[in-house]
Amino acid sequence: MPVFEYKGLNARGRGVAGIVDADSARVARQRLKAEGIFPTELAEGRARGRGEQRAPLFGGRIRPMDVALVTRQLATLVGAGLPMLECLSALVDQVESPRLKKVIAEVREQVKEGSSLSESLRGHPKVFSELYVSMVAAGEASGTLGPMLARLADFAERQVALSGTIVATMTYPAVMVVIGLLVLGLLMTFVVPKVTQVFADMHAALPTPTVVLIAISDFVRGYWWAMVVAAGIAWWLFKRWVATEAGRLGWDRTLLGLPVVGKLVRMVAISRFTRTLSTLLAGGIPLLEAMSITQRVVLNRVLADAIGAASENIKEGESVAAPLAASGVFPPMVTHMVAVGEATGELEAMLVKVAEAYDREVQTTVGSLTSILSPVMILVMGGVVFAIVMAILLPIVELSGVVR
Repeated sequence: MPVFEYKGLNARGRGVAGIVDADSARVARQRLKAEGIFPTELAEGRARGRGEQRAPLFGGRIRPMDVALVTRQLATLVGAGLPMLECLSALVDQVESPRLKKVIAEVREQVKEGSSLSESLRGHPKVFSELYVSMVAAGEASGTLGPMLARLADFAERQVALSGTIVATMTYPAVMVVIGLLVLGLLMTFVVPKVTQVFADMHAALPTPTVVLIAISDFVRGYWWAMVVAAGIAWWLFKRWVATEAGRLGWDRTLLGLPVVGKLVRMVAISRFTRTLSTLLAGGIPLLEAMSITQRVVLNRVLADAIGAASENIKEGESVAAPLAASGVFPPMVTHMVAVGEATGELEAMLVKVAEAYDREVQTTVGSLTSILSPVMILVMGGVVFAIVMAILLPIVELSGVVR
């Protein structure tokens, strides 16, 4: 059944917009008028068939927070005992994001045509991950869709919270770097040339720092465009290299080897691995399937390869902890707690504890890193500005001595 996007006026004369499903544009207009909405614009957006992949009509990327919120709302509605079609219709009315509203409307149409919820979600891989679809499928098969959606919502909210903490903490240093580069660019492009031109007109011998400063300023003014082009080409080449198997593996290995950043990247990846695996196991997903899904969820290729190798060993009858420890990628604390969880039959609970411990450590590390970076960047910027000022003042001091 076609899906129509509309803009119009309600009974109070206020502008409204949304989505309505109908057999034709005429039926859509009639349905809207019956609801007290007078459409001014009506555009058809074809509902997707099974397996067809298409980006949301409005383009762009749907925020993970929006998906987490929708999951929480759907869990509440399903837990209240409402039919699935009614739950999805309520979500279409509640969701504020036009892109996500469009996706949910398409999911509702597929469910109305007889597809299961998991099958309908699988057609939107850019919005609902493999983990998400697998959990929903397990909930449908076991008759525990409501609790499964609630567990998914908890998982999504924790992931969003962790990402938000990292982004929010690192925003200030990033802004400082950008502002510092802009200030240096303005100094080298406009201020320094005007000041040093006075010295050049005097045809006097200049100190070495001043000569170096003038040379750098002339280079920046004359070849700034080449620097921008070179940076763009370097970034393009880097993206192409990282897109390859060898490049991605090499870059991820390099990140793990960095002094401070490597530790942070490892902790985030391990937290994501343990929480994802715990969520899947708690949802009734078999261990090998859960490991396979988790391998694709972990963003670092080095850890993903270690998880894949561990899965192969588990197929041969080994425990989970032994191959993870043998990989040398996971810290002893992680493998020890996994081993204890296997021995006591509480693997899911142990994985959650590991994830929570690493989440706290990530937040502490990011906070400490920010507290260190801020004064360091201030000192670096202050040192650069001081060097520029001294390079300008040295000729003035020398000329003052000559005059005396």
